[in-house]
Amino acid sequence: MESDKKLAWGLIGASDIASTRMIPAINAQPDSHVVAVMSSNLKRAQKYAVDNNISRAYGSLDDFLNDPEFEVVYISTTNELHLSQTLAAARAGKHVLVEKPLALTYEDALQMIESCKNADVIMGTNHHLRNAITHRKLHDLVADGAIGRPLAARVFHAVYLPPRLQGWRLNKPEAGGGVILDITVHDADTLRFILNDEVEDVIARSTEQGLASSGLEDAVMGVMYFRNGVLAQFHDAFTVAHAGTGLEIHGTEGSLVGESVMTQDPIGRITVKRGSLSEEVKLEAAEDLYIRSVYNFNQAVKGNGQPSATGEDGLKSLAVGLAVLESAKTGHQVKVRHQ
Repeated sequence: MESDKKLAWGLIGASDIASTRMIPAINAQPDSHVVAVMSSNLKRAQKYAVDNNISRAYGSLDDFLNDPEFEVVYISTTNELHLSQTLAAARAGKHVLVEKPLALTYEDALQMIESCKNADVIMGTNHHLRNAITHRKLHDLVADGAIGRPLAARVFHAVYLPPRLQGWRLNKPEAGGGVILDITVHDADTLRFILNDEVEDVIARSTEQGLASSGLEDAVMGVMYFRNGVLAQFHDAFTVAHAGTGLEIHGTEGSLVGESVMTQDPIGRITVKRGSLSEEVKLEAAEDLYIRSVYNFNQAVKGNGQPSATGEDGLKSLAVGLAVLESAKTGHQVKVRHQ
């Protein structure tokens, strides 16, 4: 594909994340724009198109995918729909960026990846956090040995789910609701990225603290054990309104402390601590996480590099989330599945 070609995107799902984050990010690029949206409710798609200045709206997936005017689709429907919609997009020859979690089972996510490979289309997972300058800096510092050998990590990702999002995530198990598939998979992807390592096994305990129903969890704590021996503690919740977020990496020669870094916004700070000394790390200018994600995906479509998070990244982070779900259900330590 010619590197100067402007990419047209179509949206599967008239979602909040698309309107608040992805449409602005796609349209901010000099080489891409959103031209179509599909929803199972045509009237919703039409209103969404008007509200977001999108030229075409569809109520049928087949009609949408038969539109030759766009090459890339972004899928942000509920989780149980990702499999069938990705397979259909691949058959139509469209490149696919899918929201996390990729699917509800490991086998489904693997099928999505293989389908896109067989169709020779690019597939990515929209794990936005690895695009943050804070996390990229943490990755580089760990790789450069700034804190020696990593020993332990802690993730604080307990937040309060905004009322506008308090729907299927809290009451629809069949759609893949619950805090583990919504937030813990982000922790897994972020830690995998920063540590450049894979999770071997997990142990976790979840509960329902007043928001979730129908057997879903709205809070979870646990530990991931990485192959290199790092123990990573995590706390994820939809119910905590006042804690703030953070990520810490502790090593033999120092600690890295990230404050307000587990967020969609380009904010946060990093401090390196060695003994009694504490110094804030200088960061490059902050960049919108979604703009960087779209930029990298556009470049991958044009043959230049890979998406920020590949389909394989999404699969591996989903595998961790599924292991956490099983551990919380059984009370046992659970091995993470790997291909």
